[in-house]
Amino acid sequence: MAYSSSSNKLMFFFLAFLLLFLFSTNLVAGESDKVKLNLYYESLYLESLCDHTTVKKKKKIITDDLVKLFESDLHGITDLKLVPFGNAKVPDNLTVICQHGEEECKLNAIEACAVRTWPNPTYGGEKAIRDCYSGDISKNLILAYAKQTLNLKPKKKYVPWVTVNSMPLYDNYDDFVVQVCKAYKGRSPLPKFCSSASAKKKVLTLQVSYADEAFHY
Repeated sequence: MAYSSSSNKLMFFFLAFLLLFLFSTNLVAGESDKVKLNLYYESLYLESLCDHTTVKKKKKIITDDLVKLFESDLHGITDLKLVPFGNAKVPDNLTVICQHGEEECKLNAIEACAVRTWPNPTYGGEKAIRDCYSGDISKNLILAYAKQTLNLKPKKKYVPWVTVNSMPLYDNYDDFVVQVCKAYKGRSPLPKFCSSASAKKKVLTLQVSYADEAFHY
């Protein structure tokens, strides 16, 4: 499948987000000490061109909450993993069916390739992402994300679904930073952001896509 204009815009937004994280290198904790923060989401969550009100509101956890990881010293105790599979299904024939149709599946695959490529920016950049997307690699990545998502315990009820050390936050996204700070048991001191007033700031109620909502084929 060829890239669409919206796919290109989504990819550049997503890569900018990844690069912001990857070049935040002032680490304070060893890899084994870091809080495991996983975000299970759908690609339309990032799609700035989508005019669906719910989807626009759902972007808040990245633009407002996860950004706190990179604008502060909080990233030093956090191991962030992005899982772009959403509420998709995988029938026995291993064909992935996305809740919001083919465009969501396409963008999930692009983001999966970006996640694979950009831990090492010298790996090939945008060309590596395109090659990954146009071949079998993207499908294998999505199937791996499917296994990870569908085997969650407890099972997710909606996306975005966030876990801290494998435990879901449910509706406690307004307590996002506090939960990460509480979960940290490493030997290094807690980041200053954990005790700051901004860390305790409440956010608006997060809008979600429930797993049992109708699929748009």
